[in-house]
Formats: sequence, structure tokens, C-alpha cells
Amino acid sequence: MLSVPLGRLVAVCSRHAIAVVLAFAVLIAGATYASYALLGVTTDTDQMFSSSLDWKKRSDEMGRLFPQKQDQLVAVIDAALPEEAQQTALGLAAKLRGDHANFNYVTTPQTDPYLVRNGLMFLDPKALERVLNTTITAQPFLSELAADPSGRGLFSALNLIALGVAQGQADLGNFHAALDGFATTLQHSVDGTPEPLSWERLLAGDLADLGGKFQFVVTQPKLDYDSFQPGGAASDAIRASANDLPFVKSGRAHVHITGDTQIADEEFATVAEGMVAGLLGSLVLVTLWLILAVHTWRIIVPIIITLVSGLLLTTGFAAIVVGKLNLISVAFAILFVGIAVDFAIQFSVRFRAQANPDGSALSLPAALEQTGNETGHQILVAAMATSAGFLAFTPTAFVGVAQLGLIAGFGMVFAFVCTLTLLPALLRLFRPTAGHGTIGFAFARPVDTAIRHHRKPILAGFVVVALVGLALVPRLTFDADPLHTKNPKSEGMVTLGMLMSEPQYSPYTVDVLMPDLRQAAAMSEKLSGLPLVHDALWLGSMVPADQKTKLPLIQDAANILLPTLIVPDPKPAPDADALRAAAAKTAGDLGGVLDKLPANDPLRRIQSALAQLAKADDARVLATNEALVRFLPMQLNMLRDMLQVKEVGIADVPQQLARDYLLPDGRALVEVHPSHDMQGNRALHQYVGEIQKIAPTAAGSAIDIVQSAATMVHAFVTAAGAAIVMIAIILAVALRKLLDTALVLAPLLLSALMTVILIIVVPEQLNFANIIALPLLLGVGVSFNIYFVMNWRAGIKSPLSSPTARAVLFSALTTGTAFGSLAASHHPGTASMGRLLLLSLACTLVATLVFVPALLPKRAIDKE
Repeated sequence: MLSVPLGRLVAVCSRHAIAVVLAFAVLIAGATYASYALLGVTTDTDQMFSSSLDWKKRSDEMGRLFPQKQDQLVAVIDAALPEEAQQTALGLAAKLRGDHANFNYVTTPQTDPYLVRNGLMFLDPKALERVLNTTITAQPFLSELAADPSGRGLFSALNLIALGVAQGQADLGNFHAALDGFATTLQHSVDGTPEPLSWERLLAGDLADLGGKFQFVVTQPKLDYDSFQPGGAASDAIRASANDLPFVKSGRAHVHITGDTQIADEEFATVAEGMVAGLLGSLVLVTLWLILAVHTWRIIVPIIITLVSGLLLTTGFAAIVVGKLNLISVAFAILFVGIAVDFAIQFSVRFRAQANPDGSALSLPAALEQTGNETGHQILVAAMATSAGFLAFTPTAFVGVAQLGLIAGFGMVFAFVCTLTLLPALLRLFRPTAGHGTIGFAFARPVDTAIRHHRKPILAGFVVVALVGLALVPRLTFDADPLHTKNPKSEGMVTLGMLMSEPQYSPYTVDVLMPDLRQAAAMSEKLSGLPLVHDALWLGSMVPADQKTKLPLIQDAANILLPTLIVPDPKPAPDADALRAAAAKTAGDLGGVLDKLPANDPLRRIQSALAQLAKADDARVLATNEALVRFLPMQLNMLRDMLQVKEVGIADVPQQLARDYLLPDGRALVEVHPSHDMQGNRALHQYVGEIQKIAPTAAGSAIDIVQSAATMVHAFVTAAGAAIVMIAIILAVALRKLLDTALVLAPLLLSALMTVILIIVVPEQLNFANIIALPLLLGVGVSFNIYFVMNWRAGIKSPLSSPTARAVLFSALTTGTAFGSLAASHHPGTASMGRLLLLSLACTLVATLVFVPALLPKRAIDKE
């Protein structure tokens, strides 16, 4: 038996208390220095899974081949007018391109000259015909504007409309919306609140928004993985540059930041904040529970010192062995506090209960040695079993949790060593009193008796509960989408939500690499026909379709429009007097035809506003001119370019666009986007499954989500199975009886099945963040059960009124406090981990305090 040697170890450490404390001080100083010098944190999520996994190899290879698509930081510009969004995007990109310290590259894909020039060609034939017909009808109007791109030319063009109305030859039905918008802009300017006029919407109507309502500045930031926010400097640079742009200053344009880098940065910051706050909060609340458990500061202070010492030693171990913590392994501190405090509480509560048979108090050294005799082997078995639960993660392919398992597993060893060496030494120095024989819950004795009297119906009830839990196991689902564990109120997620209504902005893309362009075209055609696929883009998608149909339409329109749109010497900009004169003339001409206009015709509003403008001061007149024609020259230039388009092929796609789909060795990429209908995990798995049937070597974010989920589930199932086997072996060696081993393991399985019931009923969705709770609590549960079973073996009669029950209850409260701090996190994934840990802990406590006492076989010393 190890009880006597461990009791002697406690006695030796208490006798040489000062030497032990000094020795630990040296160790802790070394661990602290190692932590300061060696310990870091990496936020590179690419390192969370083993690189030997097939899907990870494909994902890494795709990142290597197309590095420009990785680690993007995207500025999304939302503006009142499309021209304002475009100008803001161009201005922001111009500023950021000069910032070589924070960015590898900066692009504005929607303003690429190739795409702009071929804008008409990318419309379908019916939409193209509608736009061209409207533009041709407006040819006289556009001719005036091309010759005089100012308010003066605009008012002169309106004279043509007045003339047409007077002659009864003006059909303004198709222009009602455009004239209405113009009237509104003109009236606002005259009233002193000028707003720019969108010529893109004026000329193209609803087709102006076909390309989406947002403009994008796509960047690849230079990342610092030693920071919790690797892209923080780049995102700060985007905000600083954006705030200096005119439309942002005026509030007419807004710049939002998203992208995988931004979302990851926000998540890392939230997790770090939650971990630090949770650790500090749990230490404070643990102290409160310790006050209620042991009542005296002479024990509480040694427990806290022991706990912090074990945590510092574990941190030093992590610094030496691991070097850099990952997003998951940073949770080891809270888990250590929540679990390791159980050992100190068990030791201290049992110490407080030590007394001579006659009730008199033992001397402090004798009480400490006796406590070591009684609890040392129990804490050792509990520590070994808990450590096994953690170390079971180490061999899995989920590297993030494997690292956590390694640190926390050895952390349990440090906790055990500190509890049986440092804690007795500190207790000897702080000199608390023992001999409180009634330290247990006296009120629980009737409960002990009731459980023994009704053990059969109680056990039958738990059997039913277990069967219900077993039946519900197939209903457990795993939410594989990491976006569901992120803070939905963060800027990156809010912005992503704005975009996700459009399939082309979906984060659930799939990439298929083909040997050449011909096979890429064939693969694109196959994938495009799948029910859950919206489109499958390849390099050929950058070439307009049906060019033989569209080009003649555009060329016919160009023959009519270009001679009047191309003006070698347009009129110079007018002054305020010229503008007032033009406004007065047009107001007079329109006034002469008002009797021929319907009551709600926008020309009435235009006439009224022009009459007011003709009498306005210079500042208002010039401001009105700026508002009306600010974006006119840009739109006229764009129209000229689009009308002079020529037939294009794949060879004409510029390198800036082609590099996203074609590699130098000829291999070609097909990028797949999901349809609008793809919602939920089932649809995501179906979407990926459909694609993998056609392209089994596909990669991309959607593949990564599904495959990483499968890897995580397999890792946890493997770890849970390995943990149970390892715990069973430890128990079999320590207890040396099959029955006793079964008495410890049965409550573990029951608590797991009760947790399943709560997950379904609450409900609490399993995800990659909280699934960690299930195997970890195997270690917690086995600790509680070991104490009761080993006390039963030692002949203790009333388990619920014993000091062990008190220690178990307060250990559960302290553990629950640590885990509860996670539940209060602003990070949804961390919060879900905390909630599931609390649910599992509650089930473990019920199994330990109710099921175990009923399950323990009757002995000769037990009363009926």
C-alpha cells in the first residue's frame, strides 16, 4: 500500500517546511523565468491539425499554390451611391498601396479596367438590349451632356424635353424614375442640402446594382503570429486611412472590415480577454468557496499558494516542452484551477477532521501525517486517472487539443506533488488547528439512511435514465461550422452577414484543381448542375458568354451614340452667372408646358427648383452644379469605353485576374459557390458530399469545415475511449478488485448518459469548442468516485455525512466556478464550452452523491 509512504512524505515535508518552501520558491522562480523567456502564443489556425491528414495536405497545397487567396483582410464599402462607394474604394486602395509595412498587396477587383470595359458584355442579352435601348433613346440628352458636362449642359438638355412636350413628341414613360431622382437631387441642392446625383443609376436603373451594392478593397496583410491579433496593425491602418476619405468624413460612405484575418483576430482577442477575466474571476470565487469549505485563512492561504504554485510550474513546463500555446491550449490555466483545487480541498478538509478516538485534537504534525495516510493514495489515484483523461488527447490528429492534453496531463502531476509536499509545509508554517471531527454534513445522515433503504428503486430509476440517455445518443448532432462559435456582434461577423445573401461572397467555397483549362471547363459544367451549387467559376468565367449575340447589339448602339459622345473640345466649366441664366431659361421653357403635364410629373418639381436656383446666391448655385455633375464625366468615360468593346478570349484576361484561376504550369482552378438554399450543417455536408462525388480531391473552406469536424469528432471519440481504458487500468492496479473498479466506472458512464439527455433537452449544440468538455470530465468524475469507493473500502459507513462528501461538494463548486467563468465569456464557443462543462459537472455530482451511495454493495457493518 502507498498510504504509509505517502503519509511519511507528508510528515517529512511538514517537518522541513522552510526547506520545502524555499525549494519550491526556486522551482517557481525558474518556471516563471522560463515562461517569460520561452512561452508564446500562436494564433495561426493552420497549426491546429496534423499536417499528415489527407484533407489538410490538400488544403495546405492549395494555400501554397494560391497564396494571394489566403489570410485576406477585406474592406467593404457601403455608400449611398454606387459612385461614392467606387470613389471611396479607389481612394482607400491608393492610400493602402503605399503602406508596405502592413500589406503584401492591395486590389480593388470591381474596378479592374478589363471588367469595367466589358461590363455590358457580362449582361445577359435581354438586360443588355434593355440598357442599350434606353441609352439610345436618351441620345439627344447625352449629346448635350457630352458637349457640356456641367449644370449648364444638363439644363440645356432639359430644354429638349420641354420642346418635345410642347410638340407632343416626348414619350417620357421610360424616364419617369430617372427624372424623379433628378428632381429630388435638384430640390435638395436648392434647399441647401446638396446630395450628389448618381448617373450610374440614372442611366442604368435597377441594373446598376447587378454587381452588388458593395465595393471591396481586398488586401493581404503582413501578419504577426506572436500577437493575439496578427492582422491588428493592418486593420488599424485601414481604419485610419478610411477616416480621411471625404465620403467617409461626410457620413455618406462607411467602411467595414471582414475577411478570415479580421474574424480570427476578433475571436482571438475575445478568447484571450475571456480567459484572463475567467482565470481572475475563478480565483476570486474559488477563494470564496474555500472560506465556506475550511473556514480559516490559515488553510485558505496555503491552498491558494499551492494552487498558484502548481499553475506556475505547469506554465513553465508548457514553456519548455511546447513553446507556443495555441487558441485551445491557452485554456489550460482555467482547467487547472478548476480541477487541481480538488486535491487541495480533499487534503485540507480531511486534515480539519483529524482527531484522536476520544475526540481530542491531534498535534499538527500528527494530523498532517494521518491526513497523508488517509488521502495520499486516494489523491494519487485521482491525479493519475485525471492525468490519463487529459493525456488521452495527445496522440490524436487534433493538434490543438493534443497540446492541451499534454500540458494539463502533466499539470495534474504537478498538482499532486504540490498537494502532498508544498501544502503540508505551508500548513505547518501557518499552523491551523485540526480536530474538527464534525467537519462533514451531519444533516446528510438521514439522506444516507434513506438511500440505503431505497437503493433498489433508486438504482432502477438510474437504469431508466441511462437507457433514455443511450436511446438519445443517435440524436446528438455536431455543428461543424466554426462561424457559429464566433461572436455574431463583432465587426467581421456583422459585415460577413451583410454579404452572405450573395452566393459569390459565401465563405463556404470549394476549390477543385484540374490539369488544364479544358478539363476545368468540363468540371465547371458538371458542378454547376448540382442542386446546392450556385456557380462554379473558372478562368473562362472571366470571358463574357454569347459574344456573337451581344457584340452586334453593342456595335449598333455605338454607331449611334459614339459620334455624339466623343467631343474633342467640350465647353469649359460655367460660372455662377452662366448657370443661373441656363436655369432661368430652362425654368421658363418648362413653365410653358406645365399645362400639358400630369399633376405628379417630376418635370413640375424640376421647373420649380430651377426657378428657385435662378435666384440663388453664387455658393448655392455652384454647390448645386457640383452635386448634379460630379460623377457625370466618369460615367460618360465609362460609357464610351464600354461601347468600344471588342471580342475577347481567355488570353485577354489580365494577369491580375487570371492568377486566381490559372497556375504557371497550366493547372486550372474551379471555384465553387453554394446556392442561397444552403443553410445548416446537413446542407453543408450534402453540398460537400455532392461535390466530392464528382471531385474527390476537392479542397477549400467548406471541405476544411466538414473534414476538420470529422477529425475532431474522431479525435474526441478516440480520446474518450483511450481515457476510459487508461483509467480502468489505473483503477484495476490501484484497487486490485474488478468490483471496485466497476463501482468507479459505472457512475462515469451514467453521468455521460445524463449529460446526453441534458444536451438534447436544454438544448446545447455540440461544436468543436465545447466537445472538449466530455472527455475532460471523465477525469473529474473519476476523482469524486474514487474517494467514495476507497472510503467504502476503508469501512466508512455514512458517505454523505463524511468529510469526503463535504470536500467533494466544495470541489464541485470550485470546479463549477472555474468552468462557469467560461460560460460567461463573450466568445460563443468558449461560453458553450463553459455551459457544457457545467451541465456535465452537475450530472457527475448527481451520480457521485446519489448513485454511488446507492450502488455500493451492503457490508456486514452496514445497518438495515
